[in-house]
Amino acid sequence: MFTTNIDADEALELFGKGIDCSQVVFAEFAPQMGMDRVTALKTAASFGGGMWEGETCGAVAGALMALGLKYGHIDDGNEEQKANMMAKAMEFKKKFAAENGSCICRELLGLKVPEDMEQILAEKKFETVCNNAVASACRICCEILNKD
Repeated sequence: MFTTNIDADEALELFGKGIDCSQVVFAEFAPQMGMDRVTALKTAASFGGGMWEGETCGAVAGALMALGLKYGHIDDGNEEQKANMMAKAMEFKKKFAAENGSCICRELLGLKVPEDMEQILAEKKFETVCNNAVASACRICCEILNKD
């Protein structure tokens, strides 16, 4: 049985320690599947902030890594395993987008041009949007991981 203790407050506390969104989510689940926390944090380190370009939300990337760790296909030609993993990933993305409005970092934050970053920082969106996105990603991912 997978569990998560990450809520918006815990996510914000981890951000304050320098842990990024992708790392928070992946490191919440990877140890429950046998990967040590340090390796999980390192693995997810390049995916925060939409891979530092506002692309796929880091919380989404972290959850997809966790789903891949459990359901990922490894055998040549195992299309059934690959299809199952893809279905889990699509289920996650659909639920996350329905709950948060998007799976894209810059859309979640309202970042249209690089100059918007000052406004995002002034509005503390990392503390009001990102922490909630992380909590949402952890909860949805946990639900999917526990389905079977």
